Amino acid sequence: MTTVSTRPPEGRYGRSSDERADRKLKVVGAVLAVALLGLLGWFGYHYVAQNKISAEVISFEPGKESVQVHLEVRKDSGTEGYCTVRSQAENGAEVGRADFRFDGDATRIDKVVTLRTTSEGTTAELLGCHAD
Repeated sequence: MTTVSTRPPEGRYGRSSDERADRKLKVVGAVLAVALLGLLGWFGYHYVAQNKISAEVISFEPGKESVQVHLEVRKDSGTEGYCTVRSQAENGAEVGRADFRFDGDATRIDKVVTLRTTSEGTTAELLGCHAD
């Protein structure tokens, strides 16, 4: 007994609809992947290129009514801006927050600032820096 084939002969009727759908999905996936990589690159470039002031907390000295914060600020020459610092109590409540301005032509500023607090602060956290 012979078996009758239900498939059409190879190459006689062109591609099947499944093959066309697979190809479309691959093309759409590749386009979306390129778009996503481009978007990530754009955001990354603008984050690095537009961030003209950056800083870090080197050390801090807590006190009952204030916290002494040693900041190291790096910025473009002539750029003016500010950095926001906050302090929290032992229970996590915010007890102080202030903006400290950094102007002038220096590209690296090493400065100790005093953050006044409403009660004893146990931390000093740099929230961010912004150029004017």
